[in-house]
Amino acid sequence: MAAYKDLSKKELSALKADLEKEFKKVKAKGMKLDMSRGKPSTEQLNLSMEMMDVLTSKSDLVCEEGVDCRNYGVLDGIKEAKQLLADMMEVPKDNIVIFGNSSLNVMYDTIARSMTHGVMGSTPWSKLDKVKFLCPVPGYDRHFAITEYFGIEMINVPMTPTGPDMDIVEKLVCSDPAIKGIWCVPKYSNPQGITYSDETVHRFAKLKPAAEDFRIYWDNAYGIHHLYEDKHDYLIEIFMECKREGHPDMVYKFASTSKISFPGSGIGAIAASDANLADIRKQMRIQTIGHDKLNQLRHARYFGDIHGMVKHMRRHADIMRPKFDTVLQTLETELGGLEIGSWLAPRGGYFISFDAMEGCAKAIVAKAKEAGLVMTDAGATFPYGKDPRDSNIRIAPSYPTLEELKEAAKIFVLSVKLVSIDKLLENM
Repeated sequence: MAAYKDLSKKELSALKADLEKEFKKVKAKGMKLDMSRGKPSTEQLNLSMEMMDVLTSKSDLVCEEGVDCRNYGVLDGIKEAKQLLADMMEVPKDNIVIFGNSSLNVMYDTIARSMTHGVMGSTPWSKLDKVKFLCPVPGYDRHFAITEYFGIEMINVPMTPTGPDMDIVEKLVCSDPAIKGIWCVPKYSNPQGITYSDETVHRFAKLKPAAEDFRIYWDNAYGIHHLYEDKHDYLIEIFMECKREGHPDMVYKFASTSKISFPGSGIGAIAASDANLADIRKQMRIQTIGHDKLNQLRHARYFGDIHGMVKHMRRHADIMRPKFDTVLQTLETELGGLEIGSWLAPRGGYFISFDAMEGCAKAIVAKAKEAGLVMTDAGATFPYGKDPRDSNIRIAPSYPTLEELKEAAKIFVLSVKLVSIDKLLENM
């Protein structure tokens, strides 16, 4: 079919009438579908159920350090868990600290500590007139929620096919001492599925910040979350790059097993320089006597090593791949060539990013909800929930069953078509 913008008012009106009949039929089904968050499906959670059998009442619960994991001790993680997460994060074991079940919690703590106590002896951010953060957009809403909560001013940086616009990043970071950090999801980014290029990572490592306490918040949430066995994205390891450039303290690297084992009961970790970790441990010693060592032991014994984890992730991919393919095929079949939206086909991660015609995203999400499909709020992928173009929509295919997803994709494309036609008619 021709692009919608090339159709006459009469043709668009006739098309709208047909689509509204179709939408009415779909709406009458009374479906309740959820594509709002990147939650693993029940089928994915079932992959890790044997982990529940790893530790029993008869198990030896002493870790490699010789500590009984039922008791106090080992502040920053048992050796075998550190090794597992270090291999997953591609950093030396000595540069890892294991926390509780959530990397988001570690990020929140890191910002909170900077606010109250500063970074490695610098002035606490709460005592400064202004604190700013760079936010690649579209990006991860929960990152933005943390900085907004602490009253930190957020500055949008456009994403490109190779990562954040580094010309803008370099200019701002190197000139403004109020800029204290940048949020990054460097591999299979949330929501676009973009992996930062070699050049982008090199440019990050070469940054010369105006603020001595500037840090790159490198959330490698989807580091081993590939969808296709023969098509992997590769990401240069930032921690060693920063060290090589003489800036070992400039990066905090975060990761967890949340979408590998159980999101509610995984292991979160931070990787950083010796000096950064010494700063972090000061807080930890007051905050906790140690995180859940039994859970760390359970994960280490279940996966064995990084090879066991990679093998496990192939099983996740086998579940996720058909879901992504279903959505992408529906988008291509139903919207390809109509010029009312664009999207990226990621090779991994948890999301598909859709860009509607300007001024249409909120209306599309509302239209889909009418037919029983709940999606992430339009604007959520931007700081303060404000997408200046009202265009970006995050699609999360993981949670629904494949059959539900087929219905959800139909509702979505119908909503896109109807809202786009309304927009075009409005401008005629």
